[in-house]
Amino acid sequence: MLTGTTISGEEPLRGAEAPVAEAVASDGESGERPAIAPAPRFSALFASTPRGARLARRLAVRRMEDWGYPPESDVSCAVALVVGELAANAVRHGRVPGRDFRLRLRLDEAAGLVRIEVTDAAGAKRPPAAPPPSCPEGESGRGLLLVDVLAVRWGSAPRQPVGKTVWAEVSTEAATALPSP
Repeated sequence: MLTGTTISGEEPLRGAEAPVAEAVASDGESGERPAIAPAPRFSALFASTPRGARLARRLAVRRMEDWGYPPESDVSCAVALVVGELAANAVRHGRVPGRDFRLRLRLDEAAGLVRIEVTDAAGAKRPPAAPPPSCPEGESGRGLLLVDVLAVRWGSAPRQPVGKTVWAEVSTEAATALPSP
């Protein structure tokens, strides 16, 4: 559950108004403008539960809309699917009791990419370097294959002092965000 939300220059929400995750967004709107505006960013901490994973996906779609990518756009759909898979994996495979997972998004307009990072507390359980082959009749095992198809590149890195970060970069070019049937 979230304890409070802070978005560039706003006071955190408390009590009944508080959402179920802690979110911090930085869109470069802090009074004085620097010479080069920082890349739009979003970071939120979520409970390591299926509900937390769903909320991460929904907030990612909302942030993409704030950045000019409507929910029905190919880019937003690709980001939503990747966030959903990485968050679900963090809950299923990276959950440590009492520890949350963190979602970070960063829009790099110059490179034409959205970087997605999901950090959990289970550093010993790293994803494979390539998506595992899946059985078409199986109920699971296609998540990393989906990430591999939708992302320009993806990988993982250890997090200090404990845990790991699984990341993916999705193109903001609609033609390359989703493969053609």
